[in-house]
Amino acid sequence: MSVLTMAQRLAAERLAPGGIAIDATAGNGVDTLFLARTAGPKGHVYAFDIQEQALARTRQRLAEDANGDAMAPVTLIQAGHEKMAEIIPKTEHGRISAVMFNLGYLPGGDPALITQPGTTLAAMEAAIGLLAPGGVLTAVLYPGHDGGEAEAEAVVRWASRLPFAVGQTMQYRFMQKPDAPYLVALERRK
Repeated sequence: MSVLTMAQRLAAERLAPGGIAIDATAGNGVDTLFLARTAGPKGHVYAFDIQEQALARTRQRLAEDANGDAMAPVTLIQAGHEKMAEIIPKTEHGRISAVMFNLGYLPGGDPALITQPGTTLAAMEAAIGLLAPGGVLTAVLYPGHDGGEAEAEAVVRWASRLPFAVGQTMQYRFMQKPDAPYLVALERRK
């Protein structure tokens, strides 16, 4: 199973119809669409990206979906994911079922514009405070591009130091391919 498929599987196990989710890196809209379909029309999805190009691609992907009426409403937010706790309504803090990160750069965009360890870790800390008990955070890491290895190492360090009382963390990767993308996930405990 690919790391992207595993990330979606973990999110789907926690995100029930009517639930709330966050795509912390909207990119081309793949995870946003997945979350909107999974949450259904009574749910809600917030999708963050700093690039208008990414939000435009996400908007187009959502508009082209044949089952648009069966999806959750999506709020597209042009802001850094590290600001999610400030932007998500306070009434929804502690009620988020899934937060998905797909780090690196926008496919087809400028490969020099990448997610950064500092803002990524701040966003993950914010996400923990937004997650409901039993909610999941998934982060697909890309060590094979410039800056990707440093960010992946920072995320792994952060996840491995997280107190178990806060959340359980795991890593899913293909061991024979050290430069291949891999997944770090966290399940919120309390």
